[in-house]
Amino acid sequence: MSRSLHVRLDDSSAAALDVVRAGGLTDSEAVRLALREAAARRRVRSAIREEVDSLAADRADREEMRVIREQMAGLAP
Repeated sequence: MSRSLHVRLDDSSAAALDVVRAGGLTDSEAVRLALREAAARRRVRSAIREEVDSLAADRADREEMRVIREQMAGLAP
């Protein structure tokens, strides 16, 4: 189902829309593209954050990284 939105753009948002529209897109196409791209970036950031939290909670992994850091420090001049 289509959903219609009405937005009031500030100068920064209008400039961003111009950048997205530079490829010849209509306002509607540009906004849909920008929303899909923003959602994809948020999903990636969320997945990375979950991975970081998982690794931070893994004591064995943290210990292994500590040992590796010590070994690497021993190799540094």
